[in-house]
Amino acid sequence: MYKTIPIKKNYEFLRIYKKGRFYVGKFIVLYVMDNNLNVRRLGITVGKKFGKSVRRNRVKRLIRENYRVYEPFLNDSCDYVFVARNTGLVPDYSDISKEMKFLFKKLGVFDREKWNCSRNQ
Repeated sequence: MYKTIPIKKNYEFLRIYKKGRFYVGKFIVLYVMDNNLNVRRLGITVGKKFGKSVRRNRVKRLIRENYRVYEPFLNDSCDYVFVARNTGLVPDYSDISKEMKFLFKKLGVFDREKWNCSRNQ
């Protein structure tokens, strides 16, 4: 990961939930909040109602990998928190990828110019 620091403290998650912007998708909810640091921070949460640890960790790995792909095209100085939603299905890589890009665009943190330049090469 580039300059991404994990969010680990509960009070940091709560602050982002209360003061950040969010948008809801079918499989994940994305919370975004600007910070005064010069780095991106990432938090991923999956509730126990989602299933046993194997399912929860699988979803976390999928979210983390998709974030890694889109990381160069995101704005710096933001906190990102992903919350997995329990839909009864375990989403696959392409489902999360499409939804993550959609959520980034909706919240206005996705740099389309960088994305288009890298796609043309």
